[in-house]
Amino acid sequence: MKRDTIAAISTGMTNSGIGIVRISGDEAFETADRVYRGSRKLAAVPSHTIHYGHITDGDDVIDEVLVMAMRGPKTFTGEDTIEINCHGGTYVVSRVLETVLKNGARPAEPGEFTKRAFLNGKMDLSQAEAVIDVITSQNEYALKSSISQLSGSLRDKIKDIRERILHHTAFIESALDDPEHISVDGYGETLREASCRIMEELRELIRSADDGRIMKEGIQTVIVGKPNAGKSSLLNALAGHDRAIVTDIEGTTRDVLEEQIRLQGLTLNIMDTAGIRRTEDVIEKMGVEKAKDYARNADLVIYVVDASRKMDENDEKILDLIYDKKTVILLNKSDLETVVTEEEIRSELERTAQRLGKTSVQLPMIEISAKEEQGIREFEETVRSMFLKGKLSFNEEVYITNARQKSALADALESMKKVVESIDAGMPEDFYSIDLMDAYESLGNITGEAIGEDLVNEIFSKFCMGK
Repeated sequence: MKRDTIAAISTGMTNSGIGIVRISGDEAFETADRVYRGSRKLAAVPSHTIHYGHITDGDDVIDEVLVMAMRGPKTFTGEDTIEINCHGGTYVVSRVLETVLKNGARPAEPGEFTKRAFLNGKMDLSQAEAVIDVITSQNEYALKSSISQLSGSLRDKIKDIRERILHHTAFIESALDDPEHISVDGYGETLREASCRIMEELRELIRSADDGRIMKEGIQTVIVGKPNAGKSSLLNALAGHDRAIVTDIEGTTRDVLEEQIRLQGLTLNIMDTAGIRRTEDVIEKMGVEKAKDYARNADLVIYVVDASRKMDENDEKILDLIYDKKTVILLNKSDLETVVTEEEIRSELERTAQRLGKTSVQLPMIEISAKEEQGIREFEETVRSMFLKGKLSFNEEVYITNARQKSALADALESMKKVVESIDAGMPEDFYSIDLMDAYESLGNITGEAIGEDLVNEIFSKFCMGK
């Protein structure tokens, strides 16, 4: 199948040392030869070699370049590919691309290089999605997980499950077609055991999506507390710079301040909110309501208690608000004389449980001094242990990192449940194969073996230009 030749800038559009213009398609070499001047025509050079020369537009020399020439199928896209390495100024890279487009290539659509790699069988859909995850990784764990998927960890897991489903489906279909020679007597129990094992593997993959989302998107974190408890000082200590204004005046923070912080290999998307208290100030009251809304929807709440001041009705309202949330309680201002103890807070939590008619909870508590940056390390370790179950392994574990994959796994699990229900109900064997094939198709959506063109286009439209 002949495909047109595409080109795009594959490096960031900022001034840098090097810029790359990538060309891919059946006429990549011919297109490049129309703009490249060197000792040899690129069409005559061996594959996977680099050549010195110049990019010209007619008689005008645009830039001095190194050109990498790669023939398909041993390329990223599986097609003939040229990469022009030029100087990285935004103007010169744009001029090189403009010249290439004038001489036979068309502009690549977002993600079109990776889309061609997928369509040409160089990678499955889960690996293609991992490409953009690598590019957008914001922390150590997100990068490691993306690299693991890019190497085929999820593909291999899904392939293994699908092969087992297909084996059982083929046996049942063969037995139904040739009952004289193939018996299904007692096969229901064999299939039930196999289905239960597959269901547990699917559940484990679905459970991994929680860790996967945290790794990829970060932990939505809200800092709450009374005015002047040290919330902004804590934000500044975690950020490593003065992100928030800190004063002795209560109610200084009235709107929500947001900061992204890397912590123990994870990303915290932290929001510092207005101090929660009863107030008649209209603007401050709006800030307090915002703080409550953000706390209700957060993955993690950091409740900063001013341990140098006695607890009051405002603390009671905060405890009501955060009781069912993942929360770390920080007893701040440990560098001063403190009047609030852990025991007192635990007693307040008991009273809150009774007031709300709920069971008691044991929330982690840490004494800190945001001003002196004491206790911050212990806080970081606590957060990590709350969100990551033990030590993450990217050699054996597979982590689901997007909602599309999780949804496909959930659909497959429901189909496998129906298989077990049919077996338990003594239904005919052809019922088993229908649900087995539904599970097989759902899992194929993850790797792209059973997916429509519209969804493929939607997935790759989210990629950056040039990738």
